[in-house]
Order: sequence, then C-alpha cells, then structure tokens
Amino acid sequence: MAPTLTEVAERAGVSLSTASRAFNAPDRIGQATLARIIQAADEIGYHAARPAAVEQTATTVAVIVPDVGHTVFSQFVKSAQAQGWHRRQTVVLTDTDDSPDREREALGELQGRVDALVVCSPRLPAEDIVELAGETPLVLVNRYSQDCDCVVADSEDGLRQAVDYLVALGHQHLAYLPGSPQSWSNERRLKAIKALCEERRVHLDLLGWQQETLAGGHAAAPGVMVTGASAVLTHNDPMAIGVMNGVRDMGLSVPGDLSIVGIDDSPLAQLTHPSLSSINVPLAKAGVLSLDLVHQRAAEPAAPNRQIHLPTQFVVRGSTGPARASGARPTGRTEA
Repeated sequence: MAPTLTEVAERAGVSLSTASRAFNAPDRIGQATLARIIQAADEIGYHAARPAAVEQTATTVAVIVPDVGHTVFSQFVKSAQAQGWHRRQTVVLTDTDDSPDREREALGELQGRVDALVVCSPRLPAEDIVELAGETPLVLVNRYSQDCDCVVADSEDGLRQAVDYLVALGHQHLAYLPGSPQSWSNERRLKAIKALCEERRVHLDLLGWQQETLAGGHAAAPGVMVTGASAVLTHNDPMAIGVMNGVRDMGLSVPGDLSIVGIDDSPLAQLTHPSLSSINVPLAKAGVLSLDLVHQRAAEPAAPNRQIHLPTQFVVRGSTGPARASGARPTGRTEA
C-alpha cells in the first residue's frame, strides 16, 4: 500500500493540514518544519500528486555555486533542492571551486541543456553570465542585473548594525579582512564598511586578501593584531573563526584583546568558544526564492524581471565585547 500524507504528518510530528501545506503552499510554513516534512516523506517514499491546474514548464534547473563545501552555500543548495522537489523540478548542482573559468565553462555547457539556471555568488561579471545564459531563464543570487531575475541580500544594513554596536562598546579602531577580489559581495561589503567608518569617524585598517577559509583567517591573525585594531570584521565566518584561533594561539584573548565579527551566521558560529558574533545572511531563504522565481518565470515568460532584496541582521554572541582601554597592552592570556 502506498504511503499516505497522514503517515508523513505522523512521522514529521505535525498536523495533517501542515503536511498538506508543505506540498501545496510551502511558503506558508517555516523552513525547519518544511525540511522535517520533506525528510519524513523521503523516508517513507511518499510522493505528492501534482495539482492538475499547475503547469510546469521548467523541469530541470541547474544550480551553480562557488563552493558547496562552505556551510552557507550548502544551506542554499539544500533549500533550493527542497523547493525544486515541491515544484517537481530536477535540480542539478555544479561547484565551480571559486574559479571564474570553471564558472564560464559550466555556463557554456549547461546553456540550452537545462530549463533554467540559478547562479549563486558568481565570480564572473553579471553581464558575462547573462550573455552565456542566452535564452535560458536565469536567476542571479547575490549579484544584481537588470537583465534577469535576482535575489540579493542587503548586507549593508547588517554591517551598519555591527559597526554601531562596536562603536557603542567603545571601539574606535576597526579592521576588515576582505574576501576574494572577484566576489561582488566582498566589493559591496568593503564599500559599505568604508562609508560607515568614515561617517562615524572610526579608524579603519584594511587587511590584505586571504583565502576565505579557516586557514586564511588564521594566517591573517598576526596582521590584524599589528594594526592595533580593537575589533575586526571578516568577509565570512570561517575567516572569523580562523582569526579567533590565530589570536588564541598568540596567547591573547577574544574578546578581551580583540572583538571579532563574522558574516553569514553559519552553523559554525555557535560552535566556537566563545561563540561568534555574526551578520545573518539568509542564503537558505534565497535558495527557496530562487526556485520560486524559476517557477514564476516559467508561468509568465514575458513578465518584468523581478528583484528580491533580503534583510540581514547582526547577531550578538560572545566574540564581541567592550574595547580595551586606550593604550592598554594586550592581556597575554587566553580565556579560562
């Protein structure tokens, strides 16, 4: 006997009506609940019937990301795949390993062979991606173009919250550890933090580029301390955690000697000691919305291009604290 929706609801621990909404109106329930229902359906082999009134034109969607091993991009992919499953679309994944050349090659190979393209945090200029996509419907995530549908996280507001919080704690000398020069997000963040520090008359030191990894952040830690900054913001959470590890290896304290702020608010942020203050960038939600845009484009091919802007939020945790007193030397001790 085929599994029923009632069995899905029981296995997921939700009501029958909630389980039904997961397959007919997924935007009306929370992402955690939605993921639990999907997992329950997969485990028992339940397959929802496609509503007869819904016409599905796009059936295969290629999702291209720079690094699927990064927790934020893996969350994006997981959410996109879940939403594609609801839309009865096949989602195929391509990881470009942060390479513009591989991204260009992937777009060239996929164009015309899939029904839609979703490119997340691309390394190529937007105009190149639009040209490579040709007539294939395209959604850009974390990159803006007037020539296609886009989902963009407004990181500027999250950065404003973080800088204002640090200034309120007495920090007047900040450092920023940038990401890849090819990253559009990094370009926007760099511009925003420069403007924010200038407006607030806060001294800002810009560090040299490092790999967007734990190792890259660790390697940057001595340079951060040499600047004399009392707080550092980094392009992503792995870099922030790398700086934290490097500072601790130097026998110094976080946040006593250096406050640290990451960007992404990935699951890693709550696993460090102290836990990492970070700017939440809702890429998981962007994964859902990008597949929604594909669905809408299939239903309305001639509709105006849609631009969705997602808010960001600074999340305060243990890695940020009051600035050390002016002229005070580093404590030379780590946390107990």
